[in-house]
Amino acid sequence: MTSRSLQELRQTMGSTEFGIGKGYAPAHHGELLQGVFHDGSGHLRRALVTLPQSDRGTRAVFRPSQSHWGVVGSPGLTKVRRAAVLALREFAGRTGAAKGGHIEIVSDVPVGIGMGSSTSDVTATIRAVADYHGVTLSREELGRLAVLAECASDPIMIDDRVVLFAHRDGVVLETLGHRLPPLLVVGCDTRPGTRVDTDRFPPAEYGDREIGCFGVLRAALRRAMANEDVALLGRVATASARINQRFLPKDNLEPLLELCLAYGGHGIQIAHSGTVAGLIFDARRPDAHDAAVLCAARIEAMGLVVTTVIGAPPGGTADERAA
Repeated sequence: MTSRSLQELRQTMGSTEFGIGKGYAPAHHGELLQGVFHDGSGHLRRALVTLPQSDRGTRAVFRPSQSHWGVVGSPGLTKVRRAAVLALREFAGRTGAAKGGHIEIVSDVPVGIGMGSSTSDVTATIRAVADYHGVTLSREELGRLAVLAECASDPIMIDDRVVLFAHRDGVVLETLGHRLPPLLVVGCDTRPGTRVDTDRFPPAEYGDREIGCFGVLRAALRRAMANEDVALLGRVATASARINQRFLPKDNLEPLLELCLAYGGHGIQIAHSGTVAGLIFDARRPDAHDAAVLCAARIEAMGLVVTTVIGAPPGGTADERAA
């Protein structure tokens, strides 16, 4: 696996190159809701609603090899290798032309902080292998393969709607809406320099009261989506973040929430198995961008690292963005 810059790979991917497969997948910034929820049969499943982040991601290139069945590359990217092998096996039955090969990954997604670096790598890889073989995958098929490769996966590949996704089963439990309401989210790393190994992080064990709460939060998020109610969405995300404090606490969760509310925001979302958090604002408010800029400065003054601004560019006034 080579390690070129994302800009260099974008230039390469923009050129004409035959005999290879290409794939891309975005990052995410943690979750708006995560817990256990009843499926259509009444069984409890672990599931989540992801906050997409389109300004970061992974690009993958698949180059076939006649002499290798599998993937040649860095042993550190074991999930990528597994994803490629699973995809090759899947497509062999459809096309009869599955080949081994080399996967080249270039990503600007930070590792171990809850922004979906491995899911982005795996999804881009599957798309690259599928592209080479001329296979069109549904979003649900791609999600199923990603879960097989990772054991647990965020639904970044299901980009045409907002879903409650059973991340260990690869199943959509519910479609909540076509898109999120207009959000402006100021993201930060609550523990700069700390990395969470999600493969070794034990799944949360929820009590009956928490399980009951998840049902209420699911219904509230459904209502927030239907009404484009950012304030209600923020309350749902905050409640989910607070429940997770029992499993992966963020020492500055409450100070960040207080900061958000002081500037007219509506709540906080987190990576439930990472270190990032995001302050949620309604992007329709005329002062939302100015509030986000001030919050970003205050976050840095707290010694934390601003990771992203989702929903609007970090510079420019509201009038300039509307022009």
